[in-house]
Amino acid sequence: MTATRYPIATQLRWACVLVGLACWCVADRPLRAAGNTTADNTTADNTTADNTTADNTTADNVIADPTAANGNAADASRIIAPGAQVKLLADGFTFTEGPTADAAGNVFFTDQPNDRILKWSVDGQLSTFLQPCGRSNGLYFDAQDRLWACADAENQLWWFDPAGRATVVVRKYAGKLLNGPNDLWIRPDGGMYLTDPFYKRSYWNRGPAEQEVEGVYYLAPDHQRLTRVVDDLKKPNGVVGTPDGQTLYIADISAKQTFMYAIQPDGRLTDKRLFCELGSDGMTIDQQGNVYLTGKGVTVFDRAGEQIEHIAIPENWTSNVCFGGADRRTLFITATRSLYGLQMQVRGFR
Repeated sequence: MTATRYPIATQLRWACVLVGLACWCVADRPLRAAGNTTADNTTADNTTADNTTADNTTADNVIADPTAANGNAADASRIIAPGAQVKLLADGFTFTEGPTADAAGNVFFTDQPNDRILKWSVDGQLSTFLQPCGRSNGLYFDAQDRLWACADAENQLWWFDPAGRATVVVRKYAGKLLNGPNDLWIRPDGGMYLTDPFYKRSYWNRGPAEQEVEGVYYLAPDHQRLTRVVDDLKKPNGVVGTPDGQTLYIADISAKQTFMYAIQPDGRLTDKRLFCELGSDGMTIDQQGNVYLTGKGVTVFDRAGEQIEHIAIPENWTSNVCFGGADRRTLFITATRSLYGLQMQVRGFR
């Protein structure tokens, strides 16, 4: 068959039509953000061929971006150091709890089922401070650098000197065993608050609860007078106060709520208010007044009770949290079998 030849003018007209159609097709296609989705609906920079995130773990024990679940980089920048990621510091424990920092910034925490207190030094060394330790749970250093402990073996409150020698301060309340002191916070004048929920322990050699409520107690600075100051919570657990000693936060872990109170000079708590609709195992606070709650990771609320951050932790349960390190800018997190650290923009306080 002989090809038909068209005049040059006709060929030019057809060329213009074809170009126009091509431009219309391109303009009519929806735009797709680069790196957002691919043909199989996975993000190009989120998963690799073996379905693991490329930046999830590295050889130096860095865990996933702590704000990944939150997806809010603007909030992360308010408290977490730029580029910081949750880092596994130590593992192989049975259940970690009670982190607290001494004057130098060394962090002490418990492995309660193994009845020991461990120390993570400011230069990153792990050692055992004391074993046995009265099945210590919550810990807190006072202004004299004495380590106070909720000694769960006998449902008592102890303190340890630097050599690990224990002094029993509280044995009973109103002639009856406490349920099991769980967590504590010491205010600037030396008075302290401790929570006393009832968790039945396999290692106890005792009968049922002797106290009629699961309460919160105040120990006067002279350590001679113990007073029950809260008796209307289901199961008080985490507790922390503000650096000025004016406000106390108490988490009711069973009610899934945290309350705030005005602290009176004699230890009484007044002006009870709901702080947030979330309970907590352990708690801490930074110098901006943000409150850190634990359970499923670490959830951070500002002083108005608005959530500003959630820090994901790759464990079934996150028990407690504190600030430590020489500059108090590392958030130490105890979670089930491990100890984690995260560099922060904000500081904790002593």
